[in-house]
Amino acid sequence: MNTIIDLEEDYCAHNYRPLPVVLVHGEGVYLWDDEGQNYLDMMSAYSAVSHGHAHPRLVKTLIEQAQRLAVVSRAYYTDKLPKFLERICLLTNQDRALPMNTGAEAVETAIKAARKWAYKVKAVENDKAEIIICAGNFHGRTIAIIGFSSEAQYRDGFGPFPAGFKSIPFGDASALEAAITPNTAAFLVEPIQGEAGIIVPPDGYLAECAEICNKHNVLLICDEVQTGLGRTGEFLACQHDDVQPDGLILGKALGGGLLPISMFLARDDVMDVFNPGDHGSTFGGNPLAAAVAFEAISVLGEEKLPERSKELGAYFMEKLRSLDTPFIKDIRGRGLFIGMEIDPTKATARAVCEELLRNSILSKETHDTVVRFAPPLIITKEELDWAFERIKNVFETMERMNSAA
Repeated sequence: MNTIIDLEEDYCAHNYRPLPVVLVHGEGVYLWDDEGQNYLDMMSAYSAVSHGHAHPRLVKTLIEQAQRLAVVSRAYYTDKLPKFLERICLLTNQDRALPMNTGAEAVETAIKAARKWAYKVKAVENDKAEIIICAGNFHGRTIAIIGFSSEAQYRDGFGPFPAGFKSIPFGDASALEAAITPNTAAFLVEPIQGEAGIIVPPDGYLAECAEICNKHNVLLICDEVQTGLGRTGEFLACQHDDVQPDGLILGKALGGGLLPISMFLARDDVMDVFNPGDHGSTFGGNPLAAAVAFEAISVLGEEKLPERSKELGAYFMEKLRSLDTPFIKDIRGRGLFIGMEIDPTKATARAVCEELLRNSILSKETHDTVVRFAPPLIITKEELDWAFERIKNVFETMERMNSAA
């Protein structure tokens, strides 16, 4: 067995189950292992590497800023953060932003903002605020967030959990309206559920939810940590329904695949509930992250990555749907955010990913039944064609193995 894998197994908590490959180098849409074998990255670190690995402009910005100033905390003003905040607020049509580091931190920030807004602005009785969430959600791994997860494994052994969350079915706007009470502060929703298996709601769902939230004075907060920044073919996935949320959560690709940065964005009356000392982060909004994120969103626009995702995602989904194999139950997604559901009577998604690995394609299963295809948005049609032939070969091989058994 690989010594590096042995070391990690010996010294790292077993909170992940990696595929058996040791990656040492990345460039563009490709990764190399410690034996020199190259792979096509069809994962993008759960959408964090939308720009591709080691994008030259982003690496240059990272190096130059790291040599100048990296972290001083927000005890002081710095020159990079304000320009970045102005840019992202204008791009998302939000009034203000609160920078953090990880997606989960930004979700926690949104929860705190929604609750305090409910008490200070909506006049909900103290400690009575409710936030509506959807079954199948994935918003992170903190105690509060897993407390409102519907995935049993995420909750097992970690209680007790904070109260104040109400779960409804995803994709059902009528269920949202039925769940709202005078104590409802916000509806927190992923425009497309990622970890649930790339679950796309019915057309118009988010727009209907926005109307319902507006009617009842409830904040619509869209978690676009995975779906935002071009991944689904629009700059934001909520734009597919022409929705302007009251609050927006961004992360992953915001760091250009180089470092963590996230944020909660919202209108003024939501952000105004925060006073100095209410919330913070030592690393949140550091000038190194701000400089890289500013360049990352510049690259998104200049290289037309959302447009590429829209065009190439539709192209690749059409090719995947042409596969004639009993192993596949469904192909779904938007842009280059695609889920391939595997028939569990034929194989596990893990087995498919292991076979893809042997064919030089890196992907990862979600919930045992879905294989995710979310390559860097810089991928070309020719590279997708190459991937398709390998994927086709994988299922042909697995069919032969099943027949032989």
